[in-house]
Amino acid sequence: MPASIALVTTRDLLVEDSDETALLAVLPEAEVVPWEAEDVNWGAYGLVVLRSPWNYIDKLDEFLAWAARVASATLLVNPLEIIEWNTDKRYLADLAARGIPIVPTEFVAPGERPTGSLGGGIVVKPSVGNGSNGAKLLRDDEDGAAAHIAALHEQGRTAMIQPYIAGVDEHGETALIFLNGTFSHAARKAAILSRDMSWSTGLYADEKVGPTAATAAELELAERVLADLPGLAYARVDLLPTADGPVVLELELTEPSLFLAMEPGAPGRAATAFRSLLA
Repeated sequence: MPASIALVTTRDLLVEDSDETALLAVLPEAEVVPWEAEDVNWGAYGLVVLRSPWNYIDKLDEFLAWAARVASATLLVNPLEIIEWNTDKRYLADLAARGIPIVPTEFVAPGERPTGSLGGGIVVKPSVGNGSNGAKLLRDDEDGAAAHIAALHEQGRTAMIQPYIAGVDEHGETALIFLNGTFSHAARKAAILSRDMSWSTGLYADEKVGPTAATAAELELAERVLADLPGLAYARVDLLPTADGPVVLELELTEPSLFLAMEPGAPGRAATAFRSLLA
């Protein structure tokens, strides 16, 4: 019986993705397909699920054009309009406009200059990015920050500048995973930018991740974030701790790791969520 669900990856991924491994064990109607694969009849699948196409950050226009073609042929999740919005972290400004507490962020497009301070502890990274690609933590290094912004601009990228939230060094980053709008489980990610990074996958920095229990405040904030975004097959809300409560670092709706292997029931819940979307 041919597969009815495509789990989308990329040819550039050097290692097997653990989420896909966990899903295939409980979702036999699925198969993993690179988004760059030629001669694929995407319309033959009842559902196409973005999972690990992490190289899109270097070919965003091509990737979005591919996603539009797929969405015109079959059901793509998450939806195309969500993907178009979520692949550039300028969506954080939209969340802030809704009153969602986020890590304070200044976006500096090519040709623009930052208006805020480049001193203290700050993170500079591209607005289109994932897996810590292009992200730098700079401590009291205004010249280094300016140089990194200039380097991103030379690549045609918009830079984003955020204060480094020191609480991440002790408490880590909390990732809350939702499936079909329902909270599934949470994971704790250790600080990454303040230590030496390794890149065993070739596409994103290796992370130290473990299971955790979300606090009431974290869950309430994540649900607020997703309240105006119905119809999501999956979502990951990444939060950082502050003295005033959790704040949103990122809202992952395109290709997030869902850390399915960390929660015994999570692969089955994801399979049920995706299977329910088949016509």
